[in-house]
Amino acid sequence: MMSNHHGKEFLGFVTTGPPIGMPESLWMRLAAPRIRVDEEGKPREAPYGMRKIEAVLRDAGFNAAIIDPDHLWKHVDSMKVLMLSHHDYFAYGPPSSEWWSLTGLEPVNRRSFIRLMESPAVRRAKEKGVKIIAGGPAAWQWLYELELMEKWGVDTVVDGEGEKIVVELVEKALRNEKLPRYVYVGVGDVPGVDEIPVIKGASVNGLVEVMRGCPRGCKFCSVTLRPLRFIPLEKILAEVDVNIRAGLKGIILHSEDVLLYHADGVKPRADPVVKLHVEVLKRIGERRSLAWSHASLAAVKYAEENYRLISRLMNELVLNEHRKFLGVEVGIETGSVRLAREIMRAKASPYPVEEWPNIVEDAFRIMHENKVIPAATVILGFPGETPDDVVETIELIERLKPYRSIIVPMFFVPMGALKRDKWFLREHLKREHIDALLAMYNHTIYWAEEILRGFYLKEPYYMPVRLMLRYFIRYVKKQVDKYVGRLEEIIKS
Repeated sequence: MMSNHHGKEFLGFVTTGPPIGMPESLWMRLAAPRIRVDEEGKPREAPYGMRKIEAVLRDAGFNAAIIDPDHLWKHVDSMKVLMLSHHDYFAYGPPSSEWWSLTGLEPVNRRSFIRLMESPAVRRAKEKGVKIIAGGPAAWQWLYELELMEKWGVDTVVDGEGEKIVVELVEKALRNEKLPRYVYVGVGDVPGVDEIPVIKGASVNGLVEVMRGCPRGCKFCSVTLRPLRFIPLEKILAEVDVNIRAGLKGIILHSEDVLLYHADGVKPRADPVVKLHVEVLKRIGERRSLAWSHASLAAVKYAEENYRLISRLMNELVLNEHRKFLGVEVGIETGSVRLAREIMRAKASPYPVEEWPNIVEDAFRIMHENKVIPAATVILGFPGETPDDVVETIELIERLKPYRSIIVPMFFVPMGALKRDKWFLREHLKREHIDALLAMYNHTIYWAEEILRGFYLKEPYYMPVRLMLRYFIRYVKKQVDKYVGRLEEIIKS
């Protein structure tokens, strides 16, 4: 996580896999290059969630700082509490679990975290009595690794938003009081807007939160368990300024759906979204990049059809000779109307869920026409999924071929309202799943090369990264037939 992925957030997907076709050191240079730090090991950019916790603790008077894991040894003699965060501690989340299942190789994010926890610096810290508190979006994974929690001396795991409870936990740790083993932050314990601090240091790739929570209620997602809160514009701009002062070259507006900023339910409102972009773009100028972390496809369609909002934003505000495109992550998840009705009915709102495949295609067409490049996810192996459901997903992917995009397959991971269901693994694959994986692979390879040529990593100093990515794409092409053959053997057996 302590990397800016060469300033290109999409490259972060590569950190969820095992090193394929190259040494791990080269893989990490491609996907997660070391970040610039000062003499104490404080990184110029750090993961956004960690920046929020750092800000809460500093506002409460603690001497708290984010330290690059490679520099922890510098602070072993002075630290009292070691706090950890991770997007995927043990590679159980998507798409890490899928990489692992398909290749049989341990992803680099798991390898890296285990190396950290077994490093001399962490071992020495525990010997000195340092308390360890783990949190972040992958906190739930510790429930599957209780033995490692005990082995490494992790005192507390915090599952959920931590701003309201972290000060009390740290005070208890400093008083050497017994800490709760596992803390789940429910709806009643999440911070209100006034309790969410402004970050003190730059976030990875200039990530700035504009909204928390999601109103769509998809059963497979844990974010929908959190209430919806809109971050005031002045706080957003203050964090933009923090990142600009640190010299970052771009800003990513973060929300589960940027287009729903101050929306009317699930219906985007043009004025707040336009004002947000006008003010942010004033701050960042013409040369810095702008991206959205996430947007929903239904919101893209509604915003354009009712306000021409996408084309207005792109053509009148965002795009210029320096900003050639805007990147965003979107969720297709399935092409099956039956599955969409059962597990993500509101994902199509305000349109009928029966229109989901058409909503997806319309949104992709709108984005393509306006140089918005989506990285889309599709989930295979939902509980109750049938071969016909997978066929409908394949048919939808084929309909999306004309539209510039990356489509990333993911295997179902039990989370949210479906956390009691079973994981989808390689041995559960059917012929239709292989066809779906191939359809997504062919789509992504087709567009990845065009995106690299026309939009991505164009600066001369990115030439080595471009060359490595092109090598990786060629290598993957050669390996696909081999993996497909293995998967077909598994299905037959």
